[in-house]
Amino acid sequence: MAAYVQDSIMLLGDSITQGGYENNGFAAKLAHVYNRKMDVINRGFSGYNTEWALPIFEQCFATQHEQQHLPKVRLLIIWFGANDSCLPTREQHVPLPQYKANLRKMIWMVRSPESPRYSPDTRVILINSPPLNAEQWAARQAGQVPPRPMERDSGVTRTYAEAAVEVGAQEGVAVVDAWSALYDAAGREEKALRKFLTDGLHLNEAGYAIVFDELVKTIKEKHPEYHYDNLQFVFVP
Repeated sequence: MAAYVQDSIMLLGDSITQGGYENNGFAAKLAHVYNRKMDVINRGFSGYNTEWALPIFEQCFATQHEQQHLPKVRLLIIWFGANDSCLPTREQHVPLPQYKANLRKMIWMVRSPESPRYSPDTRVILINSPPLNAEQWAARQAGQVPPRPMERDSGVTRTYAEAAVEVGAQEGVAVVDAWSALYDAAGREEKALRKFLTDGLHLNEAGYAIVFDELVKTIKEKHPEYHYDNLQFVFVP
């Protein structure tokens, strides 16, 4: 078991988070810039939505008693919505009001003194789901064996992305608006999102780079004490 020598950043999300070490993703970039300052813990779970992730999060995030003996999670990055926003024909679908309630519960779990996992040292940042390239995703589904039906919609994805921003504003939590950042980078043309998505949903290196830049900008603006430029090496060089 590794000794407690430095605090951490925890990433909680679905396959887009799980894949954050692939394609020079945002998790890999975070690990690089925070090297010797904070560890990056990836708790991304492919296929999960907020409803399925809640009981997992309860196991991943230490209780107040356990926190006394463990590295502190200084930044908790929550990135859900891509699967919640599936159409109701898909088992991953979570109704919009429940999606918002689940995000609030995740925030409450670490911010409320009444929670067993209350962590006053933790700052929460939400990331909303990226925009969908429906044409690209439909081609991906049609190429499966057997072919799979189209179970996502661009407009619905946007609605869930906007809902995450709304929750952040209501709860006083910073939000990385990945949907807008990627859509703007594509010239606000859905088909141009191919430059940033591998299959219409998941990010490639260019897509992850945009989200990483937006996340670092958010940390610098909202939680500057945890920006990597403002942290010292744990062990002096």
